[in-house]
Amino acid sequence: MMKMTGKAFAKKLFGAKYERLSRTLLMDVLIFWGLYIAGFQVQVAASVRILMISAFTAGVMWQALSSRDNAVELKHMLMLPQHPQEFVFSYVSALGAYTVLTKTGLLLAVLLAVSAWKPIEMIGMATSMLHAVLMAAAAYSLRKYWYAGGLWAAAIVSAILFLRSELLLGLLLRANRFIAILILRKADGYAFYQGEREKHPPGIPIGAKSSAEAKKSHVIKQRKRGSLWRYFFRYLSCHKNYLVNTAVMWCVAIVMPYFLREMAGLFVFPVGFAILSLNTPICILLSCDRDLEQAVRFLPGQKRRFCIPYCLFIFSCNMAADVIFLLSWQIQNGGINVVMIAGAVFFALQSAALSVLLEWFYPIRGWKIESDLWHHPRKYVVPVVMLLLAGSVSAWPVLLYVLLALLAVEIVILLFIPKGRS
Repeated sequence: MMKMTGKAFAKKLFGAKYERLSRTLLMDVLIFWGLYIAGFQVQVAASVRILMISAFTAGVMWQALSSRDNAVELKHMLMLPQHPQEFVFSYVSALGAYTVLTKTGLLLAVLLAVSAWKPIEMIGMATSMLHAVLMAAAAYSLRKYWYAGGLWAAAIVSAILFLRSELLLGLLLRANRFIAILILRKADGYAFYQGEREKHPPGIPIGAKSSAEAKKSHVIKQRKRGSLWRYFFRYLSCHKNYLVNTAVMWCVAIVMPYFLREMAGLFVFPVGFAILSLNTPICILLSCDRDLEQAVRFLPGQKRRFCIPYCLFIFSCNMAADVIFLLSWQIQNGGINVVMIAGAVFFALQSAALSVLLEWFYPIRGWKIESDLWHHPRKYVVPVVMLLLAGSVSAWPVLLYVLLALLAVEIVILLFIPKGRS
């Protein structure tokens, strides 16, 4: 039974013939070989390497466990007769293999290509990946006690960073992995199904919507002014991980001036603005919500009604991070002027416009779970374009004033665009 359950989830994640796995592994090999022959080397301590791999693996595993699309498959599997322990470990094994092979494998290829390492360290990195998968799954099954999970994660991170003895660290991780296995042995499949009791209370069929679902449903009411903004904020309130990602970007905006202050000229500010545009969750609303995309494309006049508010929403999120970045720079280094502020407005607006255009004309298709959306290569298109634009500004400073003039034209268009008929 365990083998059949794991195979069913694996086919869903990797494809019917595991074709996605072969493509991903080939890409990892090409990236490793390309970086290796380039000769680019960076000194990375073993503890930092283990922490990067563990944190990245645990984060992706948590996203995979939290996927709404994955919850549909899990609900159907839970209707079948199954042994709780076998079901849990087969489910965790399938998601763990997906996380390690399709996501962490890329990070591992980059680290192995650009840093010096010994063959024996591969065992430690493989152990850290297995440990991260089990710990994330165990913490997710006990997510009601989130404070305990937070303390648990903080303790492990502190041990990896400050425990100098490799022997003691290995023993600690092994003991921690054993605790995670014990927690998973006591869990059942319903511990991984999101809000089963909240969404489907007794007396309501599984296929029907409960009051909690109706309360969280995302309905666009076009006749009420500002309803799209209510939809955007309601969507964020129903996806706490999106808010966490935005908070992380704000933390990056606070500490980034410390690392960029050695760079000179106006080029440093566009670089910061480009990095802060890497807020993936708010830029994939159409790709991750198929019902919303169908409604927006089916109803007449939705291109203007949806795209302009959506662009302004992403602009406001980008601008919030840019303002924090500028305030942090002023506190740490000083020297902020009007041109820099106008540059922040320009780059925030251009990032928002490009993100909306990508979502409208090139939405992400064929994804399996939401983690695929978060780590899709398309997420780097907008930041790379912004970095290229920043390099152009550095080479030709007069281009900055041309871009600011373009910004003024765009603002006028957004403010005075004709509304037309609905």
